[in-house]
Amino acid sequence: MACAAGLAGSLALSSSAPAANDSPIGLGFSLYGMKSLPLAKALQTCREIGYDSVELPLMSGWPADPEKLAFSARKELKEALEKSGLRLSALMENLALLADEKTHAANLERLKLAAHLAHELVPDKPPLIETVLGGKPAEWDSVKEKMAERLKDWAKVAEENKVVVAIKAHVGNALHLPADAAWLLGQVGSKFVQLAYDYSHFRLQKISLESSLDTLLPHTVFIHVKDAEGDAAKFQFLLPAERENHYAEYFKLLAKKKYRGDVVVEVSGQIHSRPGYDPVDAAKKCYEPLAAAMREAGVGRLKG
Repeated sequence: MACAAGLAGSLALSSSAPAANDSPIGLGFSLYGMKSLPLAKALQTCREIGYDSVELPLMSGWPADPEKLAFSARKELKEALEKSGLRLSALMENLALLADEKTHAANLERLKLAAHLAHELVPDKPPLIETVLGGKPAEWDSVKEKMAERLKDWAKVAEENKVVVAIKAHVGNALHLPADAAWLLGQVGSKFVQLAYDYSHFRLQKISLESSLDTLLPHTVFIHVKDAEGDAAKFQFLLPAERENHYAEYFKLLAKKKYRGDVVVEVSGQIHSRPGYDPVDAAKKCYEPLAAAMREAGVGRLKG
């Protein structure tokens, strides 16, 4: 019953919110930008800065990879989460939907492992599992039917394990347009497969914020934020508000359109892989302008 309650809470994020100023939104930081820190230290840092929630990366080579995470480490992570008071809003994976059959089977096992960890860490409200899908933009028309069939397999695993999988459109992937993301969800037809929204990928394709939200927000259970410059052919991701702070209008739109859930900073690998990158400094730089934008927008904070 606890699993079902947690699932219902996750699915309700974008559909049960009240009007603008009464619509709480959480501000989070993805630990994708803190790989060099021990998990307990990363959680403590995010809490001290002021964040409400975190996303936990599970990919191979990361500290929380469920294939390598020992029982004692899981227990310590659960305790550190509880001590921090932060909400664990998502687990990050990077699964290639169009890989060969062997890899597809392995991906299904990865989803099961992620689901088990989700319930282990937050039994009463397990976090969703968020991932991009891979492929190339030019392939969309030739691979979309296969993607839909593969996602139906993912949906079965998600339903059996009572977690939501949130897929994300990416400017460099086969799934890269809002309308295609909506189409894909329609083909799968499962409440256990929803969307993660990240406007930076649509901005690079000259798609407006409001039009992309109109298409995707009804299916969105998780939001990433970062900035980007360039175009779909050549781009550089940036920290949110690194060039300009348009986020007050962004948060106003989210509240107006009744989104209720977490907005989580994602520091791109283009940034955190640079020599000299400081994860604590990056988290602080992202927090201040976003928190100020939320205050300006009159949006309440969804605390941990």
